Amino acid sequence: MKIKKGFILKEIAGNFVVVAVGPAVRDFNGAISLNGVGATLWKALEKENTEDSLIWALLNEYQVEYEKAKTDVENFVNKLKEANLVE
Repeated sequence: MKIKKGFILKEIAGNFVVVAVGPAVRDFNGAISLNGVGATLWKALEKENTEDSLIWALLNEYQVEYEKAKTDVENFVNKLKEANLVE
């Protein structure tokens, strides 16, 4: 899975924000605020990745237990799917 075209991650004053650009603006208006973990996962999803590879991205970046990383990834991916932001 990966992030659909038309969405970009920006860092503004130390905050991570996702916005729609181009034709995606018609279907998605507003912005999504992400914390550091969300930004790490978003960046990984800018290229095609599996949920397992996202878990390992968190394990490599943060000092977190496997089960916590797995739960965080599942929650994040589910929210992206609900918002129709991944393909």
